Amino acid sequence: MRNTFLKTLVEEARKNKDIFLITPDLGYAVLEPFAQEFPERFINAGIAEQNSISMAAGLALNGKIPYVYSIIPFAVSRPYEQIKVDCAYMNTNVRIVGVGAGLSYGPAGATHHALDDLAIMRTLPNMTVFAPGSLNETEDIVRYSVSHKGPVYMRLAKRGEPRFNYKTQAGKFSTVIEGTDFAIIATSNMLEDAYNTALQYQKEGKSPLLLSAHTLKPFDKEKILSLIRKGMPVITVEEHNIIGGLASAVSEVIAPSGLAAKFLPVAVNDVFSHIIGSRKYIQEHLGLANLKKKIDKFLVSL
Repeated sequence: MRNTFLKTLVEEARKNKDIFLITPDLGYAVLEPFAQEFPERFINAGIAEQNSISMAAGLALNGKIPYVYSIIPFAVSRPYEQIKVDCAYMNTNVRIVGVGAGLSYGPAGATHHALDDLAIMRTLPNMTVFAPGSLNETEDIVRYSVSHKGPVYMRLAKRGEPRFNYKTQAGKFSTVIEGTDFAIIATSNMLEDAYNTALQYQKEGKSPLLLSAHTLKPFDKEKILSLIRKGMPVITVEEHNIIGGLASAVSEVIAPSGLAAKFLPVAVNDVFSHIIGSRKYIQEHLGLANLKKKIDKFLVSL
């Protein structure tokens, strides 16, 4: 996904001389094509995350379109004050690109895990939050971000995500699989897991609806309400803390609606991972593995 991001950004930069790319000394073996083709628009700010954000805000105030690329904790948590003031409060056209969604950097430990970034960025006024789950979503979102007014956060995974044929519309869920029995809503790097699970249900003769929540803010409230009104059970799937991410966004729609909802959130249960290992290995310890088993248990209880 990060390679798809860079490839698309290079294509857009060829058409728009205002696009800049800034990194706080990360992105090796990924960002070189941009740096080589547009050396005057590529800035390695060194290990200075806060300065990278403020530098980007300064460029944006001068009519440029800066993208700041780093591993998620260093793109979001370390420079949070600068993001809040220089990007969100000032409503500048800064694009913050965080790579390593969820447990992508599993072996690096909790300092490199990204389980709170959606919660952090969703709380900021003016901030648009994207979490693409496929390569086509990444391409569409990058292209959209060039002309978007205001700050953007883009959450990227870092492995071989799938490609689908649908077009991505900012602020609206994408339908990956049509279905009528129950709805699975997945975001970011859990879309592939949800897709494979939905295919298993199809083989059993069931009809799952699979939606991709690639935009967490603004949120597709109308889609959630339409599912509830139809009486469809709703399952959310995310590699993120259960607080503040996709499950919270759905709950924020359900609670004031006054409608009864059959709802299962699948997420990390508000804990740090003290386990070191591959993404799949940590998923097993944090309750994100065996997705179908969890959904089966939920559906049987209805």
